[in-house]
Amino acid sequence: MRIETIGNATLYLGDCLDIIPTLPLVDAVITDPPYSSGGAFRGDRTLDPAAKYVKSDSGNKELQSFTGDNRDQRGFHFWSALWCGAALRRTREGGVCLFFSDWRQLPISTDYMQAGGWVWRGIVPWVKTAYRPQKGRFAAQCEYAAWGSAGAMPTERGVGCLPGFVQCASPNEREHITQKPDALMDALVQVVPVGGVVLDPFMGSGTTGVACVTSGRRFIGIELDPTHFETACRRIENAQRQGRLMA
Repeated sequence: MRIETIGNATLYLGDCLDIIPTLPLVDAVITDPPYSSGGAFRGDRTLDPAAKYVKSDSGNKELQSFTGDNRDQRGFHFWSALWCGAALRRTREGGVCLFFSDWRQLPISTDYMQAGGWVWRGIVPWVKTAYRPQKGRFAAQCEYAAWGSAGAMPTERGVGCLPGFVQCASPNEREHITQKPDALMDALVQVVPVGGVVLDPFMGSGTTGVACVTSGRRFIGIELDPTHFETACRRIENAQRQGRLMA
């Protein structure tokens, strides 16, 4: 295990199931886990994420792939309940969680959240401004963040009224196959009071961390892949530096 401290962010290289029990209490868990989706059949899930999620003519084909995204449905459910249950035990009473999913895995994502002990409170769609039209069908224009709380959730928590969806474009330039746009994560971290601590057990390229450190929230990130860990360290350090220059 490796630990890097960058301003108000602490980043861990390792397996989240090993690291989460060692962490201090946090105010929120916001993460985009590998959700073992893609295709209509079980065999489709065993494909490399680069084959499942990236168009064949995209320049993003050159990006490094990631592991843990080819579990069958039962394995995905059990594993997800393990990590989100561990994260719940390190979350303060009334804290918040947001777990990303696509439409295929949305039902089981709300199930594993509840199996892990969270109170399921709803869905926040990410509405993409650019999407692939499908003749005679509804477009798959959204991804989703299932959200919930660690037990009862007080009304007065230092957070204002938030919209029920976020609309923004996918990132044109990215360093991770499933990288989320900065604008999306900037909007979602608003559910956490300023000064609160956000945990991301599947940090990837560090977009959740960037949103936290640029908005006055503290961040704990965990990433299993060394290359993506280095990317997250660099992006979060750059975000910290930009914040200092603007102060």
